[in-house]
Amino acid sequence: MTATLIDGAAVASSLVRRIAALTSDFTATTGRKPGLSVCIVGDDAASGVYVRAKEKRAGEAGFDSRVIRKDAALSQAELLQSVEALNADESVDGILVQLPLPKGLQERAVIEAIDPHKDVDGFHTENSGKLLCGIADGFVPCTPFGCLHLLRHHFARQGESLAGKRALVLGRSNIVGKPMALLLLAEHATLSIAHSRTRDLPALCREAEVLVAAVGRANFVQGDWIREGAVVIDVGINRDQNQNQGRLVGDVDFPEAKKKAAAITPVPGGVGPMTIAMLLWNTLVSAHRRSGLPPPCLEAEEEKN
Repeated sequence: MTATLIDGAAVASSLVRRIAALTSDFTATTGRKPGLSVCIVGDDAASGVYVRAKEKRAGEAGFDSRVIRKDAALSQAELLQSVEALNADESVDGILVQLPLPKGLQERAVIEAIDPHKDVDGFHTENSGKLLCGIADGFVPCTPFGCLHLLRHHFARQGESLAGKRALVLGRSNIVGKPMALLLLAEHATLSIAHSRTRDLPALCREAEVLVAAVGRANFVQGDWIREGAVVIDVGINRDQNQNQGRLVGDVDFPEAKKKAAAITPVPGGVGPMTIAMLLWNTLVSAHRRSGLPPPCLEAEEEKN
């Protein structure tokens, strides 16, 4: 078996085009563009790449996109003041503070300072609580949201759904693992979560019809861990310093895994583009809500793709 590639770049591009069309309608109705402000502190190279990609995509979608760059020597109080100014700015629908922050700055305090109605990253505890309780008007973290969109897209093309599938999430972070698990439960998948203390992890992986790997370790999931015919979503983006001349690789040993999986996301070009697309989606939804308009329905967009 050779796995079908789940082309996240193509799915993301399609969604961004649809967001652009919806943005045009929104602007014609309200006389303004959806506003997304990204705050980046310091000069972390990877963060710089992500922010430039977000800025490019936001421009393609027709957003009023602003990048606020702050020196790494910025104090906690100064950063919180910047967040409060964005909270008060009526032209801003979405606020994103790029993580990680430089040492000395408290990430959780900054996240909690963001207006939860503008928290398009979905990290505020109010939005996390809404996800846990199944309340639909919160924002879902963009990476697991993008993974869910890819899974829905894949299974819809097969005439199937996630309902009843045995799903395994590798990783328990607040950014990916935990929200991913909640999203899969909401789709009626039968769920397991694995982590660093899980016993006999390979055997558990072999039971999974859907495997989401988010452990942050290059090529951690071996090919013989994959169930025949499984669908694999690889969230990892790692520099492989031992092989491949330091190229980007995922958490899954892709060349071996694709021999057993039915479908798999590549790295790069899989989950990464979807994270940015879902950030734009969340911002568009926020703009509609803040303007008193009914937000667009993602499920309807998935049916069109």
